[in-house]
Amino acid sequence: MDEALLRSLIPGVLAVLVRRGADFAAAEDAVQDALVEAVRVWPAGLPRDAKGWLVTVAWRKFLDATRADTARRRREGLVDEEPAPGPVPAVDDTLQLYFLCAHPSLTPSSAVALTLRAVGGLTTRQIAEAYLVPEATMAQRISRAKRTVSGIGTSPARRGPGARGRFDRPGDVATVLRVLYLVFNEGYSGDLDLAAEAIRLTRQLAAAIDHPEVAGLLALMLLHHARRAARTAPDGSLVPLAEQDRGRWDTDAIAEGVEILQAALARDRLGEFQAQAAIAALHADAPTAEETDWVQIVEWYDELAGLTDSPVVRLNRAVAVGEADGARAGLAALAELDDSLPRYAAVAAHLHERAGDLTTAARLYAEAARKATDVLERDHLTRQAARLNTRLDADRPR
Repeated sequence: MDEALLRSLIPGVLAVLVRRGADFAAAEDAVQDALVEAVRVWPAGLPRDAKGWLVTVAWRKFLDATRADTARRRREGLVDEEPAPGPVPAVDDTLQLYFLCAHPSLTPSSAVALTLRAVGGLTTRQIAEAYLVPEATMAQRISRAKRTVSGIGTSPARRGPGARGRFDRPGDVATVLRVLYLVFNEGYSGDLDLAAEAIRLTRQLAAAIDHPEVAGLLALMLLHHARRAARTAPDGSLVPLAEQDRGRWDTDAIAEGVEILQAALARDRLGEFQAQAAIAALHADAPTAEETDWVQIVEWYDELAGLTDSPVVRLNRAVAVGEADGARAGLAALAELDDSLPRYAAVAAHLHERAGDLTTAARLYAEAARKATDVLERDHLTRQAARLNTRLDADRPR
């Protein structure tokens, strides 16, 4: 049984059922029943049209459940006509499913979970393990999300019995991309590589929609993912970008990311993910940390700040200014920001160290470590503070 094939077919099959009038929760149940049937039948011989087979079986499962549910007899109009088996369109339906799973009425965590379940074809157990929560908790989260989106769009009641119209797109591209980026930033945990899963789903979205920001996000993911092997030392500790072994970076992923980005930028419809990818590409292009084109990076941060007006972007820009124009210029840029921002103390520590103020830098590294929520980052900042305190102790007169 080809598990990868089944997973790739799930979103398209689910989307077809929703377009035909099944509410999301019922459609998802029917697709799962069809998958069970496929596991039982397909080892004897793969059907010529695997997706068409799944759509036919899933639709029949849905109709059987509808007929048996007397409390939902209002849906009986759906059973008047059963579509004949045959090839079914994939791209448009799957695209609609992305938008449905990223509906604005869902919380970010629910949208992520539903996307992984419905579009990614992952099991509830896999998603729960990836997010380090009990399976029952994740099942409840997904169930609530399905109930929320069930009935969204053009329902059968509004369209009339047996209608087959395309359901409405409930969200926008930006919302879908934010959900996919949330998945990517979870990285790796348990037996599931969420970063790789996010790249797979974004590739699928890029094949379904011609949009420069979709390409920008895919490029950004590839460029970040290319550095993954160099981000941690053998003991598991965090390795900062400037200290990473660039020979361990994935040059094929970098080349693909840069090519995708260049094509997106050529369309002259700049968005935040394209700007972020441009910054990542400049880092990836530098043979050494010392050869990084920080002046261009500052310019891209200016573009990004104009697009997002994000304090976090301006915080990262202060680091770039410190590299391009000197630590004092970086500290001046930092002084314009709210010192309660996440990672403010860490950035201030870095810039004070570059300016030669080791006492202040050591204090700020320790403060940043106390505020850090990520264990690897906290340990790294603690080591930075200890390193500077050791230097300070060695310089004190005896």
